[in-house]
Amino acid sequence: MLTAHDLLDRLLHTYRKPLADELSGYANHCRRMLSFCLALAPQAGIEDQHKLAIAAAFHDIGLWTDDTLDYLPPSVQLAADYLSASGHAGWIEEVGLMISEHHRLRPVRDARYPLVEVFRRADLVDFSRGVYTAGLPRSLIRAQQALFPNAGFHRMLARRGLRWMARHPLRPLPMLKW
Repeated sequence: MLTAHDLLDRLLHTYRKPLADELSGYANHCRRMLSFCLALAPQAGIEDQHKLAIAAAFHDIGLWTDDTLDYLPPSVQLAADYLSASGHAGWIEEVGLMISEHHRLRPVRDARYPLVEVFRRADLVDFSRGVYTAGLPRSLIRAQQALFPNAGFHRMLARRGLRWMARHPLRPLPMLKW
């Protein structure tokens, strides 16, 4: 069970200004999600854990940096910029897919990058607040929810979503993919 992750926390800290008072909610969402990823992929080595942590930190960050519900492209770009600058340009495609496909409604079947589907399922576990379990024990989900409280994250998503839909009725959920 994840209790902390230094890389994830360092990355989130770099976005403390745009996240402002929503930092705690987003950070806890990322921590729960990373924990679910690691439980869904117990064979993940340290390199895969770093990829998952980086994807977790950046996966929704465009909500704040670009103030948009169409946040996948800017989130992917920020992750790619970070990966290039940190000497991990070889991870750009895989981490980018984790981010760009995490709201896909159907499973991602890409034998090259099995972590993309792990990431999608872990986000859905957290987004659904454990209604969807992806086969994870409910006790693990509840433990992570207790350790890393919601802190208004889902309420913020609803508020931003409703505001977006009022302004973009023909494109209400731009982040969803089939």
